[in-house]
Amino acid sequence: MVSEMFDKAALVFGCGNILFGDDGFGPAVVQYLQEHYPLPADVLVLDVGTSIRDLLFDLVISEKKPQKMIILDAVDYPERQPGEVFEIPVAGIPAKKTADFSLHQFPTVNLLQELKDHTGVEIHVLVVQVKDLPEEVRPGLSPEVAASIKEVCARILHILGFANS
Repeated sequence: MVSEMFDKAALVFGCGNILFGDDGFGPAVVQYLQEHYPLPADVLVLDVGTSIRDLLFDLVISEKKPQKMIILDAVDYPERQPGEVFEIPVAGIPAKKTADFSLHQFPTVNLLQELKDHTGVEIHVLVVQVKDLPEEVRPGLSPEVAASIKEVCARILHILGFANS
């Protein structure tokens, strides 16, 4: 399925580790989208877990690029409420997040910036404010983060141009 990403107009990547509480937000949104929304054939929705860097590197060096890319992740921002959904610029991705093995590590941000600045790919980073990122394995989203999944799906559909879906 990953090889399909080079032929799609839009990519939706759910980032996060499902074993660490709210960090599993991205994969949970991907699962919900796949189960509840019929998406067009030119849209690929993938749970990338903690492997987004490899995929971004492949996209940077590929001749074929998507028109749009949506990245979903959980963050811990000061003064935000658990379950709050917001979009951040690529440059606004926080440098550190507890139990994070995916989006916020070098060189991921640089790869995203390269795609955005030099290839014309429209990049959206949709995030949710975590309630809790446990230090030990504890699967499952907090109720606040789980409740935000439908809102994020609506925002994804809007970005993809299917606001009335």
